[in-house]
Amino acid sequence: MLNKNRLNLYRNVACASALFWAVSSQAENLQGRVVAIADGDTVTVLDAQKVQHKIRLGGIDAPEKKQAFGDRSKETLSDCAFGRDVVVDWDKVDRYERKVGKILVAGVDCNLRQIKLGMAWHYKKYANEQSQADRAAYAAAEDVARGARTGLWSNAAPVAPWDFRAASKSGQ
Repeated sequence: MLNKNRLNLYRNVACASALFWAVSSQAENLQGRVVAIADGDTVTVLDAQKVQHKIRLGGIDAPEKKQAFGDRSKETLSDCAFGRDVVVDWDKVDRYERKVGKILVAGVDCNLRQIKLGMAWHYKKYANEQSQADRAAYAAAEDVARGARTGLWSNAAPVAPWDFRAASKSGQ
């Protein structure tokens, strides 16, 4: 009987733990208006309570400001989101205290749009944090943009932002 009670206790703890992790890993929604565009993958959203939220677009990495296409990437994100009401589906906060998520404007995924326009890479390093559907859509969009030599892919040898940042840190 003692073993059966222990087994039930372990099952209950395991179920409670699984439920906790399932609930805590679900995306949250933030609604507001985009009031600033920092670059091709970072915006500021002002919510209804007039609180500003820095948002890092999840699943993508756009060229840095000093890189080729850095300014154009910022412009295309601005065209999609600046001054517009958005829903941000986010599920984590990064080391810079930015919420990381997907920005939707009237149902349009601005993150995916950046990739389709050749203004960002699919950030495969963090692809496991995306839904399976987003991961597939973002990867396919990058393949199409690369193949069509759209945006940054028109350069003979585009430098990925993570490589650019690493080279900048090492002083190259």
